[in-house]
This record gives sequence, C-alpha cells and structure tokens, in this order.
Amino acid sequence: MSTIKNHVQLIGNVGQEPTITNLESGKKVARFSLATNEYYKDSKGEKQTDTNWHTVVAWGKTAEIVENYVAKGKEVGISGKLKTRSYTTEDNEQRYVTEVVADEILLLGSKND
Repeated sequence: MSTIKNHVQLIGNVGQEPTITNLESGKKVARFSLATNEYYKDSKGEKQTDTNWHTVVAWGKTAEIVENYVAKGKEVGISGKLKTRSYTTEDNEQRYVTEVVADEILLLGSKND
C-alpha cells in the first residue's frame, strides 16, 4: 500500500518542446508541460472542455527518453509522484511549485505524430 501514497498517472499532450539540461554531475533532467483535458456537459447540455496544465520533470534514463522521443503536441502517459518545492524570488517573496516527477513515460498516438 505504501506505493500508492504519492502516485499520479496522467495522459495528455505535451505543451511545448521539452527543455533538456545536462547537470555538472553528469545527470540529465527534462522538463515539459502536459495538458490534460476533462470533458463535461454544461447546464445547457453543451460539451465543455476543462484543460489542466502540469509541469513534468524527468531524470536520468527517463529524461533521455523524453529528449529522444517526446515533442510538442505528442500524446504521452506519465506515471510518477507529486513533488512540491519552494524558492525565494529576488523580491524576497516565497513561491511554491508542484511538479510531477515522472518515473515512467508511455509514448501514445501513432508513429507519425
């Protein structure tokens, strides 16, 4: 049961080209946004779309998969965990960021996407 305490799975479309960073330690990190859509009918019975944006971070071999195969618009499945971090801006304001740290990425859609 401990594996489901902080577990997230998402299927969506990549919002922009992933950013790949090679760290001094030799590790690789990939960052990209992922749009997930939920559909519902409003009070008039018309179909509506609710889009949520998620920041995804991938490390190591998962980052290499992102670098080689993931592009803007591509549909992907993500399995990972939520991670919240904080930082202080130049104006001395505390900011919080929640990201999805991807353990696995599943490439969806056709090969021509």
